Amino acid sequence: MDLLAKHAHFVERHKRMIELGVKDVGVCVDEILSPTRAMIKGRETVLAGTNNYMGITFNEACIEAGKHALDVCGTGTTGSRMANGNYAMHAKLEAELAKFLNREQVIVFTTGYQANLGMISGLAGAKDTVYLDADSHASIYDACSVSGAQLVRFRHNDPDNLAKRLARANDAGETGRLVVLEGIYSMFGDRAPLKEFIDVKREYGYTLLLDEAHSFGVLGENGRGLADEAGLEDEVDFVVGTFSKSIGSIGGFGASNHPMFNVLRYAARAYMFTASSSPATIATSSAALRQLSEHPELRDRLRHNSTRLHRGFKDLGLKMCCDEVSPVVAVFVDDEPSTITMWNALLEEGVYVNLALPPGTPNSSCLLRCSVSAAHTDDDIDKIIAMFANVVASRQNKAAE
Repeated sequence: MDLLAKHAHFVERHKRMIELGVKDVGVCVDEILSPTRAMIKGRETVLAGTNNYMGITFNEACIEAGKHALDVCGTGTTGSRMANGNYAMHAKLEAELAKFLNREQVIVFTTGYQANLGMISGLAGAKDTVYLDADSHASIYDACSVSGAQLVRFRHNDPDNLAKRLARANDAGETGRLVVLEGIYSMFGDRAPLKEFIDVKREYGYTLLLDEAHSFGVLGENGRGLADEAGLEDEVDFVVGTFSKSIGSIGGFGASNHPMFNVLRYAARAYMFTASSSPATIATSSAALRQLSEHPELRDRLRHNSTRLHRGFKDLGLKMCCDEVSPVVAVFVDDEPSTITMWNALLEEGVYVNLALPPGTPNSSCLLRCSVSAAHTDDDIDKIIAMFANVVASRQNKAAE
């Protein structure tokens, strides 16, 4: 039996996408010009789908830190943190992150995906239950599979629905409970109603892990995320985050005040059995973290840009995925062919946004997803709005013919 035959439906779907104008699974960026500009298909394109929230990827201090690390430490560690890949700079970054997060302990992972994989599978085992928001990221679902724990899903952002499931578990004499929430959900851009979930936690008791991947550096007076914004950091047992958004690098972390937290270095296979982050990656991440600390005005700029784009899309009559303003500004489209057609038209106009289709979207939604950067100017935001307006007008004209 051909082991790839089971994926024939992907081949057929990709073929239909190509017929609608998509040339490949991922757009090839020919040249990066700045945090908000790139050359794609020979055209200068506004980047509005990169998750580069702080626009920090071209920061001179970060680039110089990476160059210095290359000169001093070479290109890679060639080993895991448990072997020869545990450099002083890894421990230094963990200490810096712990201070930034106001947490006692931090573990740095090689990617954000591995951070969720390692943290969740290290916390929950075969005799435990993980309660999962239905709209959780794929890395969270995969972590639950690796953990061997029982998985119970509750309705998206619905604390009452979680409470009902916990009440049933009380009757069944369940053991360990881990609830996983996200600060900002990556597709719609909505926040978890953290206070209401904490109320459920106080009533029923569970361990709470909050994935701040899209909210770290973005929300809160200190930029620590949703729990910082809500004033509920002491109620969150474990925090997970990534370096590939606000930090503009690659990697991930887990953090906690739990006295046994460091045992996860031995219990998390995603930490134990993978090579550690390269010296240049760690150095740029450290430098970027300092930028977040020293320049809180970046969050103000990001908030301004997000509000401007959200309002502009609403004024166009687009169907917004979320009424809350966040750096993720996504709109619903009627069906897959329409979404692909609009995405292609936007790329031709000169703006890159994310094409988001099932099965990677909640409720089988078809979306055009933008992620805003602090590096965008007002003119950039207005251009994005104008390009969407042109594409919408063109579709309306064709429908009227």
